[in-house]
Amino acid sequence: MKAAVYTRTGEPGVLELVDQPIPEPDAGEVLVRMAFSGINPTDVKARSGDGGPPPYGWQVPGQDGAGVIEATGHGVDSTLVGERVWVWEAAVTRPWGTAAEYTLVPSRQIVLLGPASFEVGAALGIPFLTAHRCLTVGELMPRHLDVGSLADHVVLVQGGAGVVGNAAIQLARWADATVIATVSSAEKAQLAAAAGASHVINYRQQDVVAEVKKIAPHGVDTIVEVAGDRNASIDAQVIGHAGVVSVYSFGGDGTLSLPAMQLMTPNARWQFVTIYQVPTAAKAQAVQDVATAATQGGIRVGADAGLPLHYYPLAEAADAHAAVEDSTVGKVLISTAQEQPAA
Repeated sequence: MKAAVYTRTGEPGVLELVDQPIPEPDAGEVLVRMAFSGINPTDVKARSGDGGPPPYGWQVPGQDGAGVIEATGHGVDSTLVGERVWVWEAAVTRPWGTAAEYTLVPSRQIVLLGPASFEVGAALGIPFLTAHRCLTVGELMPRHLDVGSLADHVVLVQGGAGVVGNAAIQLARWADATVIATVSSAEKAQLAAAAGASHVINYRQQDVVAEVKKIAPHGVDTIVEVAGDRNASIDAQVIGHAGVVSVYSFGGDGTLSLPAMQLMTPNARWQFVTIYQVPTAAKAQAVQDVATAATQGGIRVGADAGLPLHYYPLAEAADAHAAVEDSTVGKVLISTAQEQPAA
């Protein structure tokens, strides 16, 4: 089989296309014939490293992906063979990522895909689980998302054209929240609107605080924050009573300064989110809710969903990583098979 592999960390060029034997699943594992691998910034950061070798001496990158189960290991239901699935955190503490024709995945990290496309499956994982955590960690927010669960809630998504921003908009709208999204251009405004944002604010041309207060005079319930340092002052002015700012990304040097006295009155909270360290029960709930949303058609991909897709063949995995490094707008996918598995 073909796989994208790196044996030392560094620039995208460390990725090489190699031939490997198709592995056999061990106890508790499944062998997945991959259709697409979804590339995330964390995949790029892990590959960049410090110039040394990866922990196992070699690494197939890619936490997220979708495909078909080809074989099961001891203790895993053999009737799963042939099922279409999406996988999450495939390469955490393992050398087997999703950027390969076949990969090994712990059975607990596969989810039935249902009627959703392989592209949807490959786009779920890290972005949507992160968005779910951001939307559910607030004191006044539900721990479980479903249709109607965010009715009467107002969510502000800072950076609504980004991949996690898109996921937050889609999940929040599926759950019936009023969603305000900020963007930096007219083109990105179209993407946020396509994702389902109720209101879109161009922060380069409009006063975000003034516009948000017109929509939510008493403040917003949750802010999904892409730039915790840069937007701290804005967030502090628009957060509502017992609201939460869920910060999943920083710019600059990562230093955060908060107007503490201003935040005392609303009892506001700043919550930092790294999906790999989310508590087990919360992550399990996120997987369940994201799977339900995808099965019900509440999650879409493509330009008409505000998430343009960018395809790269497996042989061009390095270019796919470079595209993510260059902040390409949309979702970068690696097509891992010469012929896609049956839909």
